[in-house]
Amino acid sequence: MPPAAPTALSRRSFVRLSTAAAAACLLGGAGSVLSGCAPSGDVLRVGTKIDVPGFGFQNPETGSVEGLEVDVARELAARLKGSPDALEVTGVNVTTRGAMLDNGTLDATLATFTITEQRKRSYDFSRPYYIDHIGVLVRKDSGIADLAGLDGKTVGVALSATTKDKLGQAARELGITLKFAEYATYPEIKIALVAGRVAAFSVDSSILLGYQDASTFLLPTRFAPQEYGVATRKGSALSAPIDEAIAAMEADGTLRALKERWGLSLVTEADVEAEEAAGSTGLGAGDPADDALDAGAPAGAEGGGA
Repeated sequence: MPPAAPTALSRRSFVRLSTAAAAACLLGGAGSVLSGCAPSGDVLRVGTKIDVPGFGFQNPETGSVEGLEVDVARELAARLKGSPDALEVTGVNVTTRGAMLDNGTLDATLATFTITEQRKRSYDFSRPYYIDHIGVLVRKDSGIADLAGLDGKTVGVALSATTKDKLGQAARELGITLKFAEYATYPEIKIALVAGRVAAFSVDSSILLGYQDASTFLLPTRFAPQEYGVATRKGSALSAPIDEAIAAMEADGTLRALKERWGLSLVTEADVEAEEAAGSTGLGAGDPADDALDAGAPAGAEGGGA
């Protein structure tokens, strides 16, 4: 069992991660430290985040990169290249993960990359290896207890992410107006929230759990399931083998074990389909994100749960 993903990061750590995320690289597995990026032999070149606790996070104390997506990348290397160490992992963010596929620097990305119809026109995606939903993080002293409380306020979101459109649609359905400020990295959004430059930080809930601390909480808002897939270049020879490997990892329990290792949601496509058929937008009571919503809300805020 690896150490628990940090739930509170210092401003210095945020800045350090923000600076490193755009260009940092590492070789090897989840315990590797960031280093140079010279290719070495027949390796799988994968892009992951390094600023998302639980998924791809460079531990500021040890320098190691750890998380679900790093572990899934190692498993893919083992199944496709014969060894979990036949792996070259590059730190990416929302603005570089697609560009580095386009220019051939990477073979694939596992970087909280949500599958959408628009993106499928540019990239091949595997079946989902993780399913999340959009969440909203606010300061406890803000007085904001639900989505309606954000009327007229500015929400920090990531560049090129699906969050802005999905949250904007939810706001229109509620009859409220939101403003948006876009940032290149998640640490920058958290800094903006703490500094009061934005009233909320919105991205997928499991990502927000890594940035929640004693001064913030997740609103009891669940909507827009987000399916993460392994992205490859359109027509890549690796697209089908990667999809088949993800399917095998789902079937043999590897994916579930890795999610449990990192304390992440165990929701599957079947769960989402069943809840949507029942008219619900939640993703399953009892998962870590659901529990955190209920436990983290300040007095007076409505509890979560679908």
